[in-house]
Amino acid sequence: MKAQRRRKIQQFIAQETIHTQEELAERLRLEGFQVTQATVSRDIKEMGLMKILGQDDEYHYAIPGEAVFVNGLDNLRRRAREVVVSVNDSENLVIIRTTPGNAQALASLIDASRWTDVVGTVGGDDTVLVVVKPKEAVPEVRQRFMDLMG
Repeated sequence: MKAQRRRKIQQFIAQETIHTQEELAERLRLEGFQVTQATVSRDIKEMGLMKILGQDDEYHYAIPGEAVFVNGLDNLRRRAREVVVSVNDSENLVIIRTTPGNAQALASLIDASRWTDVVGTVGGDDTVLVVVKPKEAVPEVRQRFMDLMG
């Protein structure tokens, strides 16, 4: 049942704009799945779904790797202004603290930016680790994030 439900969730996300867990739960119920908000929340987390900013300036769920980042730098700037709490660095890492639940989406936007001095990111719940190479580029990358925040 779990696998069928998750296939259906992927189908919904790919074919429709789903803004909230409640919307997703309702769509699943209409398809005959008996789900609670907790079940949907767990599926979203385990499937690695993320919220991205759409062309309508509203966030909706997307499947990682399949998300289309329209105006990527604008999305990164907007998201940084909304969710970043602090930016710090250590050695070859930039550490970005976000409001809870927003680090993974921010990490995906950073990855999509394809900055040549950013090797990659790791997004947790409220922290993004940005791996920078070469190490000497860390101050510049950190400043880039500060500039994005305004």
